Formats: sequence, structure tokens, C-alpha cells
Amino acid sequence: MALQHLTDDQIATMTRAQKDEWWFKNVFRGDMAQLTLRSGLTGFLLGGILSATGLYIGAKTGIAVGVGLTSVILAFALFRALHASGIASDYTILENNCTQSIATASGYVVTPLFSSLVAYMMVTGVIPPWWQLMLWIFVIAAIGVLIAFPLKRRFINEDQAPFPEGRACGVVLDSLYHGAGDEGIFKAKLLGVVSGVTALYQALVSDGWMKLVQFKILMLDKWAGLKEPWHFHERLDDYYYMWAGKASNLIPSIMGTDIRQLGLRLTLDAAMLGVGGLMGIAVATSCFLGAFINFVVLAPLMIQGGDIAPRLGANGALIPLNRAEIVNQWSLWWGVTMMVVGALVGLLAKPEIFTSAFKRKSPAAKTEAKAGNDLLKDIEVPLWISWIGIPVLGLFGSYITHAFFGVPLWLALVSLPLIFVLTIICTNSMALTSWTPTGSLSKITQFTMGALDRSNPGSNLLPAGMTAEIASNAANLLSDIKPGYMLGGKPRHQAIGHVIGNLAGVLVCVPLFFLLFLQPDANGVRSAATIVSDQFAMPAALQWKGVAEIIAKGLKGLPTSALISMGVAAFAALAMELTRIATKGRFGLSAVAVGLGVTLPPESTFAMFVGALIFWIMAKKHKTAGTQGHRVWVEGMEPICAGLISGAALMGIGNAIINVLI
Repeated sequence: MALQHLTDDQIATMTRAQKDEWWFKNVFRGDMAQLTLRSGLTGFLLGGILSATGLYIGAKTGIAVGVGLTSVILAFALFRALHASGIASDYTILENNCTQSIATASGYVVTPLFSSLVAYMMVTGVIPPWWQLMLWIFVIAAIGVLIAFPLKRRFINEDQAPFPEGRACGVVLDSLYHGAGDEGIFKAKLLGVVSGVTALYQALVSDGWMKLVQFKILMLDKWAGLKEPWHFHERLDDYYYMWAGKASNLIPSIMGTDIRQLGLRLTLDAAMLGVGGLMGIAVATSCFLGAFINFVVLAPLMIQGGDIAPRLGANGALIPLNRAEIVNQWSLWWGVTMMVVGALVGLLAKPEIFTSAFKRKSPAAKTEAKAGNDLLKDIEVPLWISWIGIPVLGLFGSYITHAFFGVPLWLALVSLPLIFVLTIICTNSMALTSWTPTGSLSKITQFTMGALDRSNPGSNLLPAGMTAEIASNAANLLSDIKPGYMLGGKPRHQAIGHVIGNLAGVLVCVPLFFLLFLQPDANGVRSAATIVSDQFAMPAALQWKGVAEIIAKGLKGLPTSALISMGVAAFAALAMELTRIATKGRFGLSAVAVGLGVTLPPESTFAMFVGALIFWIMAKKHKTAGTQGHRVWVEGMEPICAGLISGAALMGIGNAIINVLI
């Protein structure tokens, strides 16, 4: 059936009580199953798996990949198949929405594990115990839930804010259950086939999986004398270098620097192809441009000039030039400048985000609030839970930030008021644009805390991480609440589901973080030095780390070329964003994405660009709706990309675990 909604005139003239009454009578489905044992368990399991893929992709790209639509399609297909076979009754639309709420909430909690927390470990060299990470992440996620539901009454019930991403999810759910079920099955099959083929490919290029098959299952080391497992090379240029051998004249270089030291490799990374498809051609092109300028043009010049050079490590051993050294020694500064300036200009260019967030209530709404007329009081989350829970958990979160990370207690407490300001801004931005400007807003907290205490990097990293994650969680959860409101779901059930999802993400991703990025050495010692690698660039963490170091050390000690590059980058970012504004978005380059391309491995930016280019070309080729090509490449773009990401990520995670255990 068609989704019911208020007209613009009704939204403008009706009071919140009238809107609540209309929703209760016309949309609310009080007798339909929602948070059931099977929807909760399915959401918990899907959320754990999909949050793991989010951690994997976040560590590679610094981008948080949403899992809402993927979980919707998977849950729909699973229970439609179980129903067809007579094993279980079909999922209700609200059960599916509850499942995607849980899965989506589990995906939100992983962000600190590839941003602020990782930057803290890299700057301080301290690796907190796993239980401290779990508790800290869960507490700040829970604060986000407690803040989100009072704001729901304002942004969703009263303002009927659009929340474009959440609305799209609601429309997809409605189409699956009312007339387009076959389309849902088609998308699920598309996702399954692509993820299966991708998983097979990822196994063939993984040493761990091949070791398991060839040595543990086939026993080729016992009877065939195989010393090392055979596998394809994901880096395709390895075949060229094996052929070139030691002939130095056959090894490409730029200004005398081996292109492999610059990170210029050719890799067939299926996950990055999928990420590029979701990014779109404009953002992927911007990332590729940033990588090209940095690693093909600027880095060779700086190496030749001596501003980037091999250095001695803490153990006295020489650290040769590589991509990570190039970024940390020089490139990070102009890349971070591009991202911060671009994000701030983009934020300030949307004054409606600030003005409408703080608009006054109408006199009628104030009168109703005083009268206590609340038709939904028995199905909404009681406000007293938030009024008590937010200060209690806020104080507890501040205390554990002090106890676990050495942040002065007074400084953690001072950051708490910023949570509410940033959350209102983030929520309004998400409501209007499906974009949360946490990257730029977090720098406000970071610089504010750094101005109060420059002696401890954790003093700006952790309070900023706390405020950014709470604001981001609340805004994203409100976007997730939107489809539940559209479909007539119970708000209390969604609140419980969000907590379940947060728990699932924490329980899965914290142990996985230690397995993937903090493997102990021969002496059993874990080191923060292993977090950033060729496989996992941690670009978001590098951005946080760069700002923390600017705060702690200032710009003293940086080479003159780095200072010049920062000035040029700031001017370029300003010009690019102003051009985007003047052309109303028709100017395709993004300053934030250009800066991101500096911190990513060039091979990843190239793969993302190729992925985006493929989908862009196929969309141009298959414009006509109703054709099979349009159905696959345009309507099926998200399932294909999700299949590429999930197949590669899950097999990549499995490969890392196998290498630890075998």
C-alpha cells in the first residue's frame, strides 16, 4: 500500500498533538509483531557480521559504510525463503524494520575503532585493555540513544523532517512487502551471487585460506613437498616485478624514486570497487586526484629535496621510505588541511542547518506541552529515562574517559555541554541532507580541549571522540527511526533494538580489532606500530592524529615546504568549496575527498575510481527503466556493491584470523 504522509500545509499548520493523533489513527500498527525473539536475534547476528565489514572498510578507507539496506534485503530474503519452505512464518514489515534498526545501530559503534581511539593509541603508544574499549564505546553509544529519542519528538513527530536516507529505507521496505517482493528477491540473489563470487576470488588471493586448504585439508606439505601455499597475487604488478627480476632499468621510477616506495601499485581489490560504486564518480575522482597529486607529483619532489627521507626508528634500525612514511612525514599536513577547511566551509555554507535547528516552538505547541497532552505517552520512550540517563551516563562516561585514558576529569566534564550543541547541528544536517558533519564539528571540541590542556594528546582526542560519536550516533539513529515512524512502528521497540545493536557491534568488533590490527610479536607484546599497514591505511585515524599533533606541538619543526603546502591546500579547499556552492553542486570535485585521497593508499583510490567509473558508464548505457541492464546496473547498484564489500571483507577478516590461529 502507498505510504501515508502529511502534506506541506498540514505540517505547517497542525500542532504536534494533532500530528500525533493523525499518525496514531492512520499509520500506527499496534497489533503487528515488531521486536520479537527472531527479529532481535536476526538483527543481532546480521549486525555483528555487517559491523565487522564496516570495521574492515573503515580501516581501509576511513569511511563508515551504512548497512541498513543490506540488512533489509538479507532479512527479507531469508524469511521469505523460510516461509516458502514451511519452516517459519513470513517476516512482518515491522520485524524487518526492527532487524535493520538493530543491524544499523551495530554499524554505528565501530567508528572510534578506526578514528579517535586509534589516533589515541598511535599518539600515545598505549593500548587499552579490550574490556575498557568495550565499556567506553558502549557507554557513549548508549548516550547517543538516550539523546536521540527526545529529539525524535521534535524532528520527526513535530517537524516531519525528511531524513532522506531513512525515508529511502522506509520506501524500500514498503515496496518489498506491498507489490515488489519479486524485486526484493532479485536484489537478494544479486547480492548473494556477487558476494559468493567475490568471496571465492578473495580466497584465491589469500595466503591464509590457501594455507588452510592446501596444508590442513589436502595435506600437500606432507605428500607433495609443498613449502609455501600457492595463491594468486592480489597485487597484479607482482607478476611484472617477478618477471623483471633484478634488472633495475625495468623498474619504473619517478625522479629516481621506485614507484613501489611511493605506494603506486596495481591491485584488484574487490571491496574498493564496491566502495567506489557507492561513492559515486565525483567523490571517487576527487580521491584519485588527491592521490595522484600527492604520490606522483609532490612526494617525488619532496624526496628529491630531502624533506622526506629515511629515518631511524626507536630501535635504531633504518626505516626505509614507503607510503606510510611519506604520509606521516609530509603529506598528512596538507591532506588534513584540505579535509578540515573543506568540511568547515561546506558546513558554514548551509546556514539552515543552524537556523532551523534552534527555531522557536509555536505558541500552540508550547501550550500543548504545558497541558501534558501526549497521546503517544504509552508507546514513546518515556522522557524521564533520558532526563535521568543522560546525566548519569554522561558523568560515568567522563569518569571512565579519565580513568581509562588519563584525561583530566574536569576536562572530560567540560566537554559535555558541547555534546548537545553538536548533536542538534548534526541531527538537523542529517534531517536535511543525510550528511552528518562530525568530521568538522569534532575539530571544534578537539581545538577547544587542546587550548585548555596541550600537555596530553588524549585530552583533546578522547573528549572530541566522545562528543563526535555521541552526536553522530544520535543523528544517525534518528535517520534510522524515520522508516519506523513511516511504517507505524513502536518507538520503544526501536529504542531497545538500538541498544541490542550497539551491544552486537561492540562484542564483535573490539575482539576483531585486536585480531586484525594488534597482533602480538614473538614476545607476545602488542604494539600500536602495527595498526597502520599497507593493507589498512587508517586514514580517519591519521586525520585525528594530525590535528592532535598540531595542537600539542604547533607547526614548529615542520619543513617550510609542508607549511607552504598547508597554505596552498587551505586556499584550494576554499576555492573548490565556494565553486561547488556557486555552481549549486555541478562542480564535481570535493576538497574533503581530495584530502582523503592523500591519506589512502594510491592503489585503493585507483580501485575506487575504477569501481565508480564502471557503474557510471553502465548507468549511462542503461538509462531506460524496465530493461534488464537498468535493473541490474542501476536499480541493483547497491546490492552489487554490498556484495563486493561483504564478500571481500568477510573473507579478508577470515584470512587474518586463520593466519593468527595457524
